[in-house]
Amino acid sequence: MGFGDLRSAAGLRLLNEFLADKSYIEGYVPSQADVAVFEAVSAPPPAELFHALRWYNHIKSYEKQKARYGEIKVSEENLPGVKKALGKYGPVEVEDATGATTDSKDDDDIDLFGSDDEEESEESKRLREERLAQYESKKSKKPALIAKSSILLDVKPWDDETDMVKLEECVRSIQADGLVWGSSKLVPVGYGIKKLQIQCVVEDDKVGTDMLEERITAFEDYVQSMDVAAFNKI
Repeated sequence: MGFGDLRSAAGLRLLNEFLADKSYIEGYVPSQADVAVFEAVSAPPPAELFHALRWYNHIKSYEKQKARYGEIKVSEENLPGVKKALGKYGPVEVEDATGATTDSKDDDDIDLFGSDDEEESEESKRLREERLAQYESKKSKKPALIAKSSILLDVKPWDDETDMVKLEECVRSIQADGLVWGSSKLVPVGYGIKKLQIQCVVEDDKVGTDMLEERITAFEDYVQSMDVAAFNKI
């Protein structure tokens, strides 16, 4: 399985289709699978590939936390799993970037994304184009669905003297198309300090964690930092 070249439009379309009903490459939390695929994507996917863009921005937010706190958030030490060859992830088995080919159940199977044999390469190209055409046809027949996610945020104050009522008012004052604030509570973190834990629902192609972090931390008189405590697709 695999996505092919994730620096190409075809590879990004496969990634977007793959993430249409998933939050992560494997499982229900960020893992080394997300690290491997994230490192293979050279830049944020275009806006029309909103499933891939939502995933990219979410994984990228761990890098921003790394820069802020000096902690390694996206690494083999802090995320579960073991990083495998890129070709091990995704919907179709392909040759990975190192040139090592993944195992095949049948030696006569056709490599859909390329081969050293010139005749096979032409056949692989034809099959790949047919597969992409099938994806596009299938996608065009689906009813338009609005991808949404439920996000739980931890908003931390500077100290125990911070007015937490005012802090929450500042957070809830942030309004955007595709953003709905939900329930909240104060959670003790130690030394008399409490953090605000607040829920929100967002439309993935309109609101991302980067935007939320930028807007919330702008209230610098009250907010020391913001973390994503939980992120789930609805």
